[in-house]
Amino acid sequence: MERVSLGAIEVSRLVYGMWRLGDDPDTSPAHVQAKLEACLAQGITTMDQADIYGGYTAEALLGAALRAAPGLRDRIEIVTKCDIVAPVGRHASARVKHYDTSAAHVTASVETSLREMATDRIDLLLIHRPDPLMDHHETGRALDALVAAGKVRAVGVSNFRPWDFSLLQSAMSTRLVTNQIELSLGAREPFTNGDLAFLQERGIAPMAWSPLSGGTLRAEGRADLVARMDALAAESGTDWTAVAVAWLLRHPARVIPVLGTNTLSRIATISEALRVPMDRQKWFELLTLAQGHEVA
Repeated sequence: MERVSLGAIEVSRLVYGMWRLGDDPDTSPAHVQAKLEACLAQGITTMDQADIYGGYTAEALLGAALRAAPGLRDRIEIVTKCDIVAPVGRHASARVKHYDTSAAHVTASVETSLREMATDRIDLLLIHRPDPLMDHHETGRALDALVAAGKVRAVGVSNFRPWDFSLLQSAMSTRLVTNQIELSLGAREPFTNGDLAFLQERGIAPMAWSPLSGGTLRAEGRADLVARMDALAAESGTDWTAVAVAWLLRHPARVIPVLGTNTLSRIATISEALRVPMDRQKWFELLTLAQGHEVA
């Protein structure tokens, strides 16, 4: 599978998202290991986590699998995120959901993530959400220090707008290597609001969360889009999810889709998106159907 350079690390072009890991009835180390092996069999080596996933439980589920099969750690890259404090799990005492990009919180979050995931380094750490109270100098110093200490190999952000990205980068010596944003046929704003252009201009590959729009692309009222995706899927012997992901892969910004499912049979087909032909006219055809009108 194609690899994408993000600063000091490389990731697989498709990433396995673990935000639903704790929702699976079977969260045993053996079952989580089976998911990792299903990804690795396709060349998907990058696993996307966040401290908050599963109410602060998903990292530990991955860690249990890595403790049971320690040889897997050197075969994967781990992405995780921090700064969302929700009143559940380890933060049950919080009075209100909030963001915390203070140096103390970011550093403590990394230490907890390392322990939970049974690893000595995080390959890519993302600040999960823009924090209105972020002191960019403080946060930037904390991220630089984590990289210098070898606890984090590369850093980036998630859900940041260009000005948030530039603010944090201005206070750092380490380069921010990605922005993980919502991007799909159903969430098209980054194609026109400057988010993608900002990253593409700087040669920064974006990561795309919810590339299938949470399944809403097949909701009632999108029959024409559904029919066309199904037709394109039939032509390539895949299904509509592969078509939707191929649509993102076609963009020259080198979008890195993050796909999550707990079904082993679905995990085994994630890479089928790589064999769906997507020329310029097909791309615009799907855009037209998704937005309900042709381009101006």
